[in-house]
Amino acid sequence: MKKKLLMSLMIVSVTAALVTGCGEQEAEETPEVTVTVEAIPEETEPEVVEEEEPVEEIVDELPEGYVRSELTNLPIPEEIKDQRPIAAMVDNESLALPHYGIAEADIVYELMNSTLNGRITRMMVLMKDWGSIEQMGSIRSARPTNFFIAAEWNACLVHDGGPFYIDQYIARDYCCHFSGGFSRVNNGKATEYTEYIMKGDLEEKFAASSYSTDYDEYNPGTHYTFALPSAPNKLSETYSGYTVPATSVDFPFPHNSSKLKYNAETGLYEYSEYGNEHRDGEDDELLTFTNVIIQKCTFSQLDDNGYLIFNILAENMPGYYLTGGEAIDITWSKLAETDITRYYDGTGEQITLNTGKTYIAIVPDDDWDDMVIK
Repeated sequence: MKKKLLMSLMIVSVTAALVTGCGEQEAEETPEVTVTVEAIPEETEPEVVEEEEPVEEIVDELPEGYVRSELTNLPIPEEIKDQRPIAAMVDNESLALPHYGIAEADIVYELMNSTLNGRITRMMVLMKDWGSIEQMGSIRSARPTNFFIAAEWNACLVHDGGPFYIDQYIARDYCCHFSGGFSRVNNGKATEYTEYIMKGDLEEKFAASSYSTDYDEYNPGTHYTFALPSAPNKLSETYSGYTVPATSVDFPFPHNSSKLKYNAETGLYEYSEYGNEHRDGEDDELLTFTNVIIQKCTFSQLDDNGYLIFNILAENMPGYYLTGGEAIDITWSKLAETDITRYYDGTGEQITLNTGKTYIAIVPDDDWDDMVIK
């Protein structure tokens, strides 16, 4: 284009000179030539608009006819969605071992049962799908604290008697309980170690009582918030800089020396006591947990026979939450007998548990410093 324009200008100049050189003729006026050169626009690449990738919603599908349990977030049959759990008192003396049916429980509490006998502990075992029990126990007596804990789950407390200190709590309107009268198993042991919940026992107990098998008007509501199974709560990510390793716990329970050890391959805490891993007498299943909650709690001695009551109605008490081999500091509060125990992180928000079973230890405040988490 520039070369053509230069040649056109030269032709115009030569022509003008020839006309000027002819003196005999009057020069004709040459019209003024205006040349307009339009700039050629530079080629530019089209603007690329990056499309935002759609956020994929994580949905954990359930098999047809199943819902998630409010105790574990694991699938349960829809027909027991509103069924209240039981809270069974299980003897933890070495002579009572092996336990039966404990590995199938949803939540296991362990707490001091007496200030005597090396501060022996007892287990309180919560189970939603109690209709599936083949054998559970052995069953032993309850203490006042157990009524408070069972009440916050709207659970029916299963026990065999207890000291007269429990009488006032049995009389509470919210109380659902079955005391004694369960199956006896000839296991060669003393009578106190022979009572078990067997298949059909609970159905008969409920049928002969005025208690509803479903949640009633005293149900305080849902306890836990759970992370989705496909997006588990990793404490090191949620609480960056505030977690500590927690691959083992030695509890200050001198009589049975309870311990938990984290298995990184399964992601579960394995329970042992009396120097041995806990194997279920029913199917040899190892007792394991996804979540571990440890509560520091004061207690009051009731008499010289070792009976006590934990001051479980308390506010802003310290504790720990363990999952995935890590731990964070928490606080816990329970403000009334039927209130839910709430667990809070350092920001004041309620903690989120991972899907699975939970172990809860209530540790006496005067033994708290003897607990070892590492």
